[in-house]
Amino acid sequence: MFLAIKEMKHSKTRFAMIGAIIMLIAWLVFILSGLGNGLSTLAAATMKNIDGDLFIYEEGSEGTMMKTKVSGTIADDIEGKYGVKEAAKFGQSTIIIHNPKITDSKVNEDVAFLGIEPGKFIEPKVIEGKQLSKDDLFGVVIDESLADKGYSIGDKFEVTSSDITLEVVGITKGETFNHLPTVFVNVETWQSYAFAAPGSDNGLESPVAMIALQGENLDADAIASNYDAIETVTKSDAIMGMPGYKEESATIYMMLAFLFAISAVIIAVFFYVFILQKTQQFGVMKAIGASDRFIKNSIISQVFVLSLGSIIAGIGLTYLTALVFPEGMPFNLDFKMVLIYAVVLLIVSVLGSVISARQVTKIDPLTAIGRVE
Repeated sequence: MFLAIKEMKHSKTRFAMIGAIIMLIAWLVFILSGLGNGLSTLAAATMKNIDGDLFIYEEGSEGTMMKTKVSGTIADDIEGKYGVKEAAKFGQSTIIIHNPKITDSKVNEDVAFLGIEPGKFIEPKVIEGKQLSKDDLFGVVIDESLADKGYSIGDKFEVTSSDITLEVVGITKGETFNHLPTVFVNVETWQSYAFAAPGSDNGLESPVAMIALQGENLDADAIASNYDAIETVTKSDAIMGMPGYKEESATIYMMLAFLFAISAVIIAVFFYVFILQKTQQFGVMKAIGASDRFIKNSIISQVFVLSLGSIIAGIGLTYLTALVFPEGMPFNLDFKMVLIYAVVLLIVSVLGSVISARQVTKIDPLTAIGRVE
């Protein structure tokens, strides 16, 4: 390690250039992961925030929210059975709302219209205003992204293509569904909108999109077999069933995988060339008694120290970059994710140097000393 640091101090410019390349690679990895996490959050933040252990969907829906419709009476009947502590109804639609107070040209907003039961675990916490009330069928809680566009507590807005007028009673944070800001309302109000057309309820009693369950030792098989035309899915499967979530995540992860592979090649090539340039020096060191292991450890130590410093700098650069991103950009840096990717980058860098360092064993001291540079 002493020899590695000594050489780095002596050849500052050369190592600074290599460090800058590693830092930029790390920066790109973290920016890309933040963008990917931001997109997935937009797609399924509300589903991720639901503290449910199991979800009841329509049979054959394959855990896809847009394909499911079940009877809400199941939620009333299932509590206290099969390990279920609490069951909560959930409905979803996409609607367009109009706020007469806002005179901006973009007066209409596409939103996710979500029906929930006030007081149940599925209800989001408000950061301003009050929670939904069971008695107030026309009060709504909106996501803060709508508040940023001019919606505020007390505003009354219309649901287009209907005669429903709703009033904002609370504002929540970090609740998006299928890339849209959310509007939470009593499930009864949602039902009156979603199934206004005759026959649209498919003959189901008190229909909802799905039912979220909380409990210990939930018996999924017993639940599915005791109620008609339903299936149970885990929370992770429910999230993966959100439209576009799986495809977006797969695309981002594939890009990151290629980036890690390219990083390994670039770093390995840099240090391979670096080692070739120092063949004579290594020959002298081997001639005076330095072992291959000592020289390889020195090279690997250089890469470890250089990569660690560069990756930390890349993390700092990423957080600074995030400060200047536009407000609406879907960018979400999770520190745990950043830490994992930083460790992977460090491992990739060290492995690249290990491959390059094997070249040292092929150096013949006599040939290297007599070599003309």
